[in-house]
Amino acid sequence: MLVALSLVSTACISARRTPNLEQIFASARAHSGKRPVIVIPGILGTELINPKTGETVWPSAFRTSQEGLPIGVNLDANRDDLVPGKILETVKLARILPEVYVYRDLLDALRRYAGYREGNWENPGADGDRDTFYVFPYDWRRDNVANARELVQRMQRLKQRLQRPDLKFNIVAHSMGGLIARYAAMYGDADLPPDDVPLRPTWQGAAHISKIVMIGTPNEGSSDAFATIVEGYSITEGLRRRVPLLNKLTAADAASTPSVFQLMPHRDAAKFLDENLQPLNLDLYDIAVWKRYGWGAINSAEFRRGYNGNVELLDAYLDATLKRARRFHQSLDAVEETEAPVVLLAIGGDCEETLSAPVLLRDEKHNRWLTLIRPREFRTSAGVKMSKQQVTDAMYAPGDGRVTRASLLGENLIKSRDRVTGFTLSRYAVFGCDLHGQLPRNKSLQDNALTAIVAEAMN
Repeated sequence: MLVALSLVSTACISARRTPNLEQIFASARAHSGKRPVIVIPGILGTELINPKTGETVWPSAFRTSQEGLPIGVNLDANRDDLVPGKILETVKLARILPEVYVYRDLLDALRRYAGYREGNWENPGADGDRDTFYVFPYDWRRDNVANARELVQRMQRLKQRLQRPDLKFNIVAHSMGGLIARYAAMYGDADLPPDDVPLRPTWQGAAHISKIVMIGTPNEGSSDAFATIVEGYSITEGLRRRVPLLNKLTAADAASTPSVFQLMPHRDAAKFLDENLQPLNLDLYDIAVWKRYGWGAINSAEFRRGYNGNVELLDAYLDATLKRARRFHQSLDAVEETEAPVVLLAIGGDCEETLSAPVLLRDEKHNRWLTLIRPREFRTSAGVKMSKQQVTDAMYAPGDGRVTRASLLGENLIKSRDRVTGFTLSRYAVFGCDLHGQLPRNKSLQDNALTAIVAEAMN
């Protein structure tokens, strides 16, 4: 199941007052024997390093020639020489720009308030099985299943080094990191089976994972990820404004990044509207739909010229990437009839207008389709005026600016499973008022995340 949680209610945290975490967790700091924790960042949250030159390719203030993965039909073979570096604690790319805090505050909360120390995967020490957190950096451009399998293998090796075959970890994961953790828990280090093989969670990862705290995880995907494929993504969300210099993940970059496609809305959650703001029935996994609406850099004439007009290769790659995304979504949405052995806790934001349903408009003058990912006033083909407020109300839903509340909670999945199994999920979620990238910094949400993990002693 998606969210098996400890309380049958939801709560919303006010941002006007913040808890005194040092006082709240004083006893936790003094207590030894807390279950070890693994921290998994979200997309863009890990450095990418050129091992030959030592250059930090991501994040960087200036473009390099090494940011996109190669494009080919065999997605697993689309690799380059870049390797994951450290988790991004802070980012400061230019003297004139403010520092962007990423995961520093979350890691400091584990150290300073909850009494954890950072561990070394290769040399964990004799006491690395308790009161320790391990950071899982990964190449966020690659397939999520590949990273989930790597996570499981690293946990297995760590347990061998610790000589603790029975040890289980708690996981604190932000954004896409929560999807990686969920797949690892549900399927262990197994790859996705072929399309004609039924998907049944084995929960092999439960041998390594006790609890997953999901912070802003798009359990039903994110329309904002679709928008990233259309126009790119800025890492300066923490500034509450876009800075052109730092719009590093361009639409061309996203085209070669399978993980971004895997962040798109799942089939039942994918919503598009027509010019009358009425729902459209579109298959987001169908390459013909992408070609019709001209979505993504991969369908642009400029991008295709860069591949010497090799249309067949690009189309085959896009088709394979969409099919892989569909299968990944199906794996996370697989219906179950039994209680999940891994507890999932949801923490997020629901105070920001968040893209939920792009609008498709026909531009007859230029013989093309327009995809609105931000609301604006327009007139329909019949001359009816749609105000910006009308469009905003139709396109947006409560969320954290990137992930809707409904996606975090998996509301469509819950409804689907109730129809199939008759099982009612007990849902516990905590919501605060912050942007997606700032959720790990929110002290009230940190309070809830730490509470979920420090109270559980290891086996």
